[in-house]
Amino acid sequence: MEYNIFLQISALLAVTVGLAFIIKFLKQPLLAAYLAAGLVCGPLFLNLLDGGTNLYQAFADFGVVLLLFVIGLDLNFSYLKKIGKTAVSIGLWQFALNFILTFPLALSFGLSLKGAFFLSLAACFSSTIVILKLLNDKQDEESVYGRYTIGLLLVQDLISIVILTLLSFSSVSNVLSGSLAGLLAPLKAVVVILFIVLAAKFILPFILERIAASGEFLFIFTVAWCFGAAALMYMAGFSLELGAIAAGLSLGSSRYHLEIGSRIKPLRDFFLVIFFVILGSRADFSDWQHVIIPALLLSVVAIIVKPFILYNLFRARSFTRRNSFLAAVASSPLSEFGFIILFAVAASGYLSERELSIFTIAAIITIFSSSYLIVYSYSLYEWCRPFFRLFGRDRYQQPEDNKENFEAMIFGYHRTGQPIVAALKKRKMKFAVVDFNPDNVSMLVKGGDRAFFGDASDIEFLEALPLSKAKIIISTIPSPEDQAILFNYVRSRNKKAIIIASLYNKKYSERLYQAGADYILLPHILSGAWLAEIIQKGGMEDRTAWRRLRRKQSVNL
Repeated sequence: MEYNIFLQISALLAVTVGLAFIIKFLKQPLLAAYLAAGLVCGPLFLNLLDGGTNLYQAFADFGVVLLLFVIGLDLNFSYLKKIGKTAVSIGLWQFALNFILTFPLALSFGLSLKGAFFLSLAACFSSTIVILKLLNDKQDEESVYGRYTIGLLLVQDLISIVILTLLSFSSVSNVLSGSLAGLLAPLKAVVVILFIVLAAKFILPFILERIAASGEFLFIFTVAWCFGAAALMYMAGFSLELGAIAAGLSLGSSRYHLEIGSRIKPLRDFFLVIFFVILGSRADFSDWQHVIIPALLLSVVAIIVKPFILYNLFRARSFTRRNSFLAAVASSPLSEFGFIILFAVAASGYLSERELSIFTIAAIITIFSSSYLIVYSYSLYEWCRPFFRLFGRDRYQQPEDNKENFEAMIFGYHRTGQPIVAALKKRKMKFAVVDFNPDNVSMLVKGGDRAFFGDASDIEFLEALPLSKAKIIISTIPSPEDQAILFNYVRSRNKKAIIIASLYNKKYSERLYQAGADYILLPHILSGAWLAEIIQKGGMEDRTAWRRLRRKQSVNL
């Protein structure tokens, strides 16, 4: 049959979707479906990826670049600073101890010294994608254990950046050789890094201020900057992976980073599907006895040994048994960063396919098992509590810190939103405004008010907002479709909030009430009722009264 890349990708996606239904039914992260699809579509079964290797590799590279760009974008150093030295200390100790215990085991698999080294290194990371998704589903991100688990992931992200940097300079022998190209390499690197730093400080804010109002323009500029910066770093001698992280970091301090992330993630997810499918397809089972058993042993280390290390590290830092247990259990799934590191090293010719096969099988096992462990971690702790009581009463206590919460969230500042904000200030209510106009957001921030820039119809963006504890949600967004999406999301997270909507056409009112609105403002009805009240009071012919109302109106125009 004539080779056709379109048919291959269509078949690959069909298999992936089919497996995704099964994985979703089993309440598993979709990452497991992507890896399983790779096993099914690879040489072991359907062999759908035969031919077009370079194209699939390019797709995989796109996925890695976009994944690392979003990670760089989301790296929150102020968050790491907030939870202090504790998370950094625990993260570094966990990584070191995990590596020390895993390396001899990897050598016992019969791997080369380099193979055992990099496989052990990859096994030290925990999956950011899986853990954050499950914590978000449980709404545990701001619990004590949730905050420190995220802090641990941030530390691992920073370690991965260091590793990728070292891998970028693995050809340092060129520099030491004394050749002209080798001597110029450090100079090129310095120039490119300096350009990205200066662009992040002076050029990018200027551009973003002028394009943020257009979602499409913001998206295409972000993609261009991501790939452009990564390409520049690559030309300077760094890896594409490190260039992608640098591109993300350069935009991470922007007030538009939430909106940028929400627009990039769907594109990232598509290419990541291809990346993980390719990884799954590269699992070699020709010598399955030397793959399955090592993968099972590596899974035991990830599911039992790594949590045991973390539990004791948290306890040594005076965390309660409960928080230590929950944070330790959440760390078990092997990471996408492990794949990226192994993939990069394998591309350099330092690894065989066996290390990737072992890691792929171990990752599928740990993702499956850890998903249930994290979802049911509270019940699991209650089941283990009698065992913990054998060691006496817990000496440590920790109060749960509250997430940044607001009594009121206003979506849309222009026109209707302005007097609402003024009234909330007079009432001294804690509020935040969400708006898609960068000028409004800038004005609010400069005035000392809390404001978020983003699209209220974007679920990825809404997930980053503190909506679960809000007492009242007020929407002045003109689009009924966007309001319906917003209200459905709010109701899924906060059933007690009072939701006030606004509409210019009453035909959509029933739809918004079904989405969860408590009351809908209809301006034409309100204005008619207001004018009728004036007529009843006999003030229609009082020109002075109308002038007073006009002066009051001009303030809001």
